[in-house]
Amino acid sequence: MPSLATPWPYPFWIAHRGGGRLAPENTLAAFRVGAAHGYKAFECDVKLSADDVLFLLHDDTLQRTTDGEGIAGERPWAELSQLDAGSGHGAAFAGEPPPTLRALMRAAQANHWALNLEIKPTPGCEHRTGQAVAHAVAREWTRHTPPPLLSSFDVAALRAAQEAAPAQPRALLLDTLWPDWFATALALDCIAVVTHHRWMDATLVQQLHDAGLRALVYTVNDVELAQRLIGRGVDGIITDAIDRLGP
Repeated sequence: MPSLATPWPYPFWIAHRGGGRLAPENTLAAFRVGAAHGYKAFECDVKLSADDVLFLLHDDTLQRTTDGEGIAGERPWAELSQLDAGSGHGAAFAGEPPPTLRALMRAAQANHWALNLEIKPTPGCEHRTGQAVAHAVAREWTRHTPPPLLSSFDVAALRAAQEAAPAQPRALLLDTLWPDWFATALALDCIAVVTHHRWMDATLVQQLHDAGLRALVYTVNDVELAQRLIGRGVDGIITDAIDRLGP
């Protein structure tokens, strides 16, 4: 069981998808914007291409955040790497491509950033994606601390990550408090649970802390809400409002 006696190695404030609302999400440009606002910890989304390259993208499909169309996980990396993931956020970001996880980890280690990698599998690829992310982090993260925190809403993906690299830290993501979520987090040897902020009251914080788990929340963009959550004892806040909250 985790212990709260072990110092929590991750910064409290975590920039959502790299640069919150100020940059095209899940691009290296977004991380540069977040870092320029003083952030040292970043959340982002990782999925697999058709030829098993890990890259950053939130949606199953391409059209919301890039100039491509269709299901991202069905495309080879040679095609995905040519997409424009920046123009939709403004001319200043035109031509910004989706990055590989390898490129992000190299940048993170060079700049001493902490990462929360959300495993975002294409439907049907849950086990393969969780396994691939865990293997990649175990192989390529050479900094001593803190290693990336692997999180997911998808239990199968998180279980695959656990089986592939048991020593890598994990967190269960929750948009609702579904039955058996707590037992699942313990069975997955998670060190944290990350919920939508609406669920994280003082009772839930205490339940997690009593079990040795850390309590994190997403996506908090209101100053007063952030202050209330801090008062409840949360251990981390993920935010889009990187120009108004945190560093």
